[in-house]
Amino acid sequence: MAFKNVSFFFLLVVILSLFTLSSQRPRPRFRPRPSHGGRRRPDHPSMARGISCSSASPSRFQPHISTSLFFSSSLPLPTTSQYYSTTIVGGGEWSLLQETIGVSAMHMQLLYNNKVLIFDRTDFGPSNLTLPSGKCRYNDEAVSEDCTAHSLLYDVASNTYRPLLVKTDVWCSSGALNSEGTLIQTGGYHGGDHKIRLFRPCDDDECDWIELQQNLTVHRWYSSDHILPDGRVIIVGGRSSFSYEFFPKNTFENSFYYFPFLKETTDWKEENNLYPFLYLLPDGNLFVFANQRSIVLDYKKNKIVKEFPVIPGEKRTYPATGSSVMLPLKLTAGGWDGSPWQPAVEVMVCGGARGGAYMKAIEGLYVAASRSCGRIRVTDQDPKWEMEDMPMGRVMPDMLLLPTGDVIILNGAANGTAGWECAINPVLNPVIYKPDEPDPDKRFSVLNPTKTARMYHSAATLLPDGRILVGGSNPHVRYNFTGVRYPTELSLEAFSPPYLASDHAHLRPSILSVEGPTNNVVSYGQQLAVTFSLGPYQRAGEYMVTMAAPSFTTHSFAMNQRLLVLYAVGAHQLSAFAHKVTVYAPPTPNIAPPGYYMLFVVHQGVPGQCVWIKIK
Repeated sequence: MAFKNVSFFFLLVVILSLFTLSSQRPRPRFRPRPSHGGRRRPDHPSMARGISCSSASPSRFQPHISTSLFFSSSLPLPTTSQYYSTTIVGGGEWSLLQETIGVSAMHMQLLYNNKVLIFDRTDFGPSNLTLPSGKCRYNDEAVSEDCTAHSLLYDVASNTYRPLLVKTDVWCSSGALNSEGTLIQTGGYHGGDHKIRLFRPCDDDECDWIELQQNLTVHRWYSSDHILPDGRVIIVGGRSSFSYEFFPKNTFENSFYYFPFLKETTDWKEENNLYPFLYLLPDGNLFVFANQRSIVLDYKKNKIVKEFPVIPGEKRTYPATGSSVMLPLKLTAGGWDGSPWQPAVEVMVCGGARGGAYMKAIEGLYVAASRSCGRIRVTDQDPKWEMEDMPMGRVMPDMLLLPTGDVIILNGAANGTAGWECAINPVLNPVIYKPDEPDPDKRFSVLNPTKTARMYHSAATLLPDGRILVGGSNPHVRYNFTGVRYPTELSLEAFSPPYLASDHAHLRPSILSVEGPTNNVVSYGQQLAVTFSLGPYQRAGEYMVTMAAPSFTTHSFAMNQRLLVLYAVGAHQLSAFAHKVTVYAPPTPNIAPPGYYMLFVVHQGVPGQCVWIKIK
């Protein structure tokens, strides 16, 4: 009798286990199909109602959109993970670096001395970080005297930071490092919208912001910057600023150049063309993407020399904010002898929101973010967008190039747009995209989630050791820590991609020396010999050398981001642990603008700590 009872109990456990396993089975890779006459289930995140988006954010456009695209419900919002259309692979590790740095990280810039410049806007009142004694601002729009910092310098090695004094409002501004590694920081809001600021790296804790007497010709708010082959910076666009200009200006140049493409891509009321995506091309021209259109601009002649097909699907630039990268430039044997060879160039754009989504968010209706990514080979004779889907929709994502040549996508939300209170349902899982994977179904991998929502006004940047620094998120007019769904975030996190896992330690290269440069300064086309160590029993030749430009990151766009895969001419093993690879530096400043780069050795998909080099 006892045996029968045990058998019955065992059978019951087996049946219940089968039901549990069935409910946890990964969903197949397909788009969910609407049922019930096109209406979606009430708990689906593609349409939801919540806290209204503030009309203080950009406003211009009220198109007619069918209400069947949206959903209103008082039910708790689901997490995004249950709607992934691929199996969650996992991998990667999150670590909390600082519970608070006192400032929300709206903007980030990695510097060549392994420090990160972080800053927020200044016009909302005091921050949670005090300036050194005797330092205050007296021209603030929010308070008569502000003795708190709205900027800081974070030291990666020591995990410490110190406050900085920025004098005018840098809200939604732009920037680029010049050839000497100085940040040229441009524009902002109200008293800061014409300003040019400098930050020169130092190691004695004495450097701070320098504000120039010289101003921009046109106000620049939500503009984008890019360094040029001659070392100058081009500043493109901004709200109602349909033009571009340079810093510094040459004596023969106009003060600014009218750029009607930016006006043509402006949607009524919503804009959807701010923070345009910019990439310097190997022919010296500039790729510009705004809204859904993209062109090649000869900025010297102020002439559009090529226009590409419209990207299918949703809007892609602010406030329907997606993100973009120029995929790695793979250098080969050509170009070093002065031949006209140029590498193939491919641009990738992911995420965004439908037209009208911003105005709907103001009404408290949050449209599902775009799941699509487009790739276009801009150097083809007849370029076309090739579309594929991310595992989940994302608006306000950050896309960063990893030293391996892969792309990481993180931060953002599943519903809504950029703007105060304009998005819900944070996407917590990063995604790795492998552009060279031939099977499209294997290109995306979903990684381990963070516990922290990184929504509007968050930022991320690649660090010299291969980690990703992540901070910010303030979807509110002021700092707000209580009584809101997504509190202001003052924390800093680091995400370690799977290649930094401890079981890859024996594969991780450690650079011992770089022969060729003088004081780490490299000439164009110069040959470099990189010596590095590996764990025992590693075969020679299974590695590559990459150069990564440090980016200025804000509002889901990493300006000046660039990854070069260097041409290797030889590799051999020196000893049981030491290896040497010989490569060529990029041949021209069109391919690699002058300045500082992180030089990585990548062995079997695992990068080591970088060495900084300067190319000129």
